[in-house]
Amino acid sequence: MYCANCGTPVSPELSYCNRCGFNLRERVKTNTGVLAACLSAIAFIAVFGLGIMFGGAMSLKRAGFSQDFIAFFLFWGFVLVGCTELMLFRTLTKLGAGKQSERPALPSPVQRELHLPPASPLGEPVSSVTDHTTRTLEHARREH
Repeated sequence: MYCANCGTPVSPELSYCNRCGFNLRERVKTNTGVLAACLSAIAFIAVFGLGIMFGGAMSLKRAGFSQDFIAFFLFWGFVLVGCTELMLFRTLTKLGAGKQSERPALPSPVQRELHLPPASPLGEPVSSVTDHTTRTLEHARREH
C-alpha cells in the first residue's frame, strides 16, 4: 500500500503516513460520475454520429442526389462530429485538471546540502578519502 499524498510505501495498519503525516484512513471523495458521463458522451457521439453520417449518405445516394452533394453532406457531418468531440475532450481534460488541483500539494522534497571542506588558501585540491588507502602500481623492490 502507498500513501495517496506522497507515494511512500506504508503498511496497511497505519493511520497516518510516516513521511508526510497524511491521514490514510480518510477516504477522498471522488466524483467519477461527471467523468463517466463525459466519456459516455464521447463514445456515443463518435459511434452514432458517424453512423448517422454514413447512413444519411447511403440514403442520399439511393434518393438520387449527386456525388457533390453527398460529399458536401459528409464533409459538414465530419466537421460537426469532430468539433463536438473536441469540445467534449476539452471538457474532459478540464475536469481531470480540476481534480488534480483539488488534491493537496505534495510536500517539497527534503534538500540535503553537501558540506564540502573549506578550500585551502593556496587553492590546492582537497585530498580524497582514498588517497592514502589505495595501493600504487609502482613496483617496490625487496631486499633479501
